[in-house]
Amino acid sequence: MARYRGPVEKIERRLGVSLDLKGERRLAGKSALDKRPYPPGQHGQRRTKVSEYGLQLKEKQKAKFMYGIAEKQFRGLFKEANRIDGNTGENLISLLEQRLDNVVYRMGFASTRAFARQFVTHGHVLVDGKKVDIPSFRVKAGQKIEVKEKSKNNPQVVRAMELTNQTGIASWVDVDTEKVFGMFTRLPERSEIQIPIEERLIVELYSK
Repeated sequence: MARYRGPVEKIERRLGVSLDLKGERRLAGKSALDKRPYPPGQHGQRRTKVSEYGLQLKEKQKAKFMYGIAEKQFRGLFKEANRIDGNTGENLISLLEQRLDNVVYRMGFASTRAFARQFVTHGHVLVDGKKVDIPSFRVKAGQKIEVKEKSKNNPQVVRAMELTNQTGIASWVDVDTEKVFGMFTRLPERSEIQIPIEERLIVELYSK
């Protein structure tokens, strides 16, 4: 499946939860989900009973849209999470959190993961001093993430950093907001990752 390029707020309304797809609008209470908290379409306000499969599929869709990942790549991550010792669902979330685009977002250098992905792809981000333009690059504990010098005054980066006063910065990264660089200090515990996803249902879906 190709990457979804339609109106992202429609996705949030359909899934009934904020996925941080519209950073500043969400913080200002102006997102479509805030204004119309029901699915889009003429039958959106009807109450419907969702099957067990429907619930499992919904959780997978939440994760895919939140982290901006297509089905093939997401399935590959799940298989890898299943091979790693420990809880498969927690392993999956950990792998998603280690993506470079997500780390850039968590450090507050981008207001959305979509912008973080674009920012990385265009070569504005350095990992341990070397340019990395692959959003799915897996960041390891102890690696330094830095915005290139000429990109530090990018208006969207500056605005994103300002918004961190409202959103805060993840506790598993250490960020110097003046120099616009940070350290991925450790892998986060699942309890620290505040996302509206029940990974247990994703594991059940793929385990069928």
